[in-house]
Amino acid sequence: MEHQEKDVKAIGEIFAALREAWNRGDGAAFGECFTEDADYVTFSGQHLKGRKQIAEVHQWLFDGPLKGSLLESSAQTELLPRFVTSEVAIVHGLGEVKLSETHSDPDDRSSINTNVVVKRNGAWKITAFHNCRIQQLPRGRG
Repeated sequence: MEHQEKDVKAIGEIFAALREAWNRGDGAAFGECFTEDADYVTFSGQHLKGRKQIAEVHQWLFDGPLKGSLLESSAQTELLPRFVTSEVAIVHGLGEVKLSETHSDPDDRSSINTNVVVKRNGAWKITAFHNCRIQQLPRGRG
C-alpha cells in the first residue's frame, strides 16, 4: 500500500503540535491534537475519554504538578507510521517529561507510547494514545 509523503509529514506535525502545546502549558491546544472521541491512557493507567477530558486534565496538570515541565519527544525525528489503511496508522513514540524543578526530577521518566492516528476530512488526529514507562526486558528474555 503506497502512502504519500504528505501523510507522514502531516502525522509528524500532529506530534510536533502536541509537544509544543505541552511546552506552552496549553491544555486546549494539546486536546486539539486528538479526535473528539479519543481514548487516552496515562502511564499510571488512568483512562481519559474524549478531547474535552484530555484537554481539561492536561490543563490541570500544566497548572499544577507539571507546571513548567517540558516534553522532550523523539516522535518527530523517528516518526515511522505503520499504515493499516490509507486513513489509519499506528505510531510509536518515545518521550520524556522534564520537570521544572530539576532537583526533584527522577531520571527514569522515559516513556514509550502507542498511538492510533486517523485521517478524517483530510486531517490527521490521534484517536487512541497509550503511554507507559520504558522497562528493560529481564535478562535472558530477548
